[in-house]
Amino acid sequence: MRNRMMFAFVAGTCLLSAPAWAQSLRIALSSEPTAVDPHYHDLTPNNALAAHIFEGLTKQDEKQKLHPGLATSWENDGKTKWTFKLRQGVTFSNGKPFTADDVIFTFCRTLKNETAIAGSFADITGNFASVEAPDSQTVVITTKTPDPLLPNFLSSVGILSASIVAHDKLTFDPAKNCGVTGNWPVVGDFNDGKLAIGTGPYKLKSYVKGTGIELERNETYWGPAEPWASVRFVPVPNAGPRLAGLLAGDYDVIENPAARDLGRIKDDKRFGYVITPSTRVIYFQLDVERDQSPFVKSEDGKNPLKDPRVRKAMSLAIDRDAIVKRIMDGAAEPANQFLPTGMFGTLPNPPKLAYDPAEAKKLLKEAGYPNGFQVTLSTTNDRYINDSQIAQAVAQYLTQIGIRADVDAMTRAIYFPRRSKKEFSVALGGWGSTSGEASSFLRQWPATPDEAKTIGGSNYGGYSDPEFDKLIRAAITTLDDAKRSELLQQAGARVLESNAFIPLHFESTVWAYKANLTYAGRTDQFTMAMSVKPAK
Repeated sequence: MRNRMMFAFVAGTCLLSAPAWAQSLRIALSSEPTAVDPHYHDLTPNNALAAHIFEGLTKQDEKQKLHPGLATSWENDGKTKWTFKLRQGVTFSNGKPFTADDVIFTFCRTLKNETAIAGSFADITGNFASVEAPDSQTVVITTKTPDPLLPNFLSSVGILSASIVAHDKLTFDPAKNCGVTGNWPVVGDFNDGKLAIGTGPYKLKSYVKGTGIELERNETYWGPAEPWASVRFVPVPNAGPRLAGLLAGDYDVIENPAARDLGRIKDDKRFGYVITPSTRVIYFQLDVERDQSPFVKSEDGKNPLKDPRVRKAMSLAIDRDAIVKRIMDGAAEPANQFLPTGMFGTLPNPPKLAYDPAEAKKLLKEAGYPNGFQVTLSTTNDRYINDSQIAQAVAQYLTQIGIRADVDAMTRAIYFPRRSKKEFSVALGGWGSTSGEASSFLRQWPATPDEAKTIGGSNYGGYSDPEFDKLIRAAITTLDDAKRSELLQQAGARVLESNAFIPLHFESTVWAYKANLTYAGRTDQFTMAMSVKPAK
């Protein structure tokens, strides 16, 4: 009897001493994922959510250092052939084993995804000449051109279970449907949970746009078990309500409290916070292609944005230091190139992008626009930190040099599809380097699009420079690091000189949380339940 009582006491004590294992985690997001589908849109909130449910062959830690994921090792033959050895003993959340067939199916799906925004992830797999499976635990990828960063890029491609579609023998042959005999999955199939089947540490319980996302722990996950039985993400676009919710105990973790409010958190022992510099550059992309641009009006009826002197004037009109200080409350760094100085392929000593309104007016006069012109700045109001306020500030700076600027702010659900259709003249953008080097921005935005869309997938402004294209094409296929870095520096310098893309600043990301928790801030700006741990 005494032994049975002692067992009951010990068991009860264990349950009481480990409440975190039965606890729910509540996270307030400043920017809501637009889909559960891991291939729908290559967007930070979407990729962060997908990483809870799906996994890539590789993965990146909070400092973007590469680690094994669903592949335990990989090697390159010095040319175009990559061999990945897959992790054994992994199952999907529906109980199906993970094999090479799932990898082949996933890569095919990125190229057969009719609901993808701007060809997301096809820029990676579009360079694949072949994908073969010598056995169930080996995948051999041969690329059309050398791709030195392929393992880095594959960290963002979530692997799907081939069991979600009807198929015969799977082969990497998109022209012949890869062996798939049923319908290819579309975004709605994932949002309703039907096909949200992955190998990650969590499973989707529900996704209700505008209301919240609920996850539950995947009890069959191959890796260490997560401390949270359930996770709820709640979209709260405004910083004030997010902070109020944290202070009231409604949330355990919040994204991006206003920097001006950090003093309140710092002085309250119930909470903690972390500020992490990111690689995300905020910039404007200009329509430099069309003779008549939809949101530009000038006296001569032309598109002034095609003139490099006008674009230079617009850059000179912007006081980046003031934006960082007043709009970003110091939680950012002025950007003088497209990736923070010191990272791979950046200019070692970039010239500071000057604030010189007098010179800007002079350039406008030289370009034939002494009276300026009218332009609309298009922006999101729920994606980047203070995005619409930044656009308003830039509009005021442009107005001071004679460019009459208005702002059209909209939700990203409307903004991104319109931008991909080239409906804007001057569009705010943000880009974080997934590879940790300068090629990430340069190959995606300024490059002239190729037929396979492996480069230039987001070139909505029509920038095209044959010399730049020559440099970036050479850089992304050069395996020698020193040579690749030199090519990237040259390419980056040409884009900066063109002012077709006007960089503003690099975001820093802030997370605040209850004091009984810890959070590992991430340079990729992902908000991850896996980064939240009970404080010791």
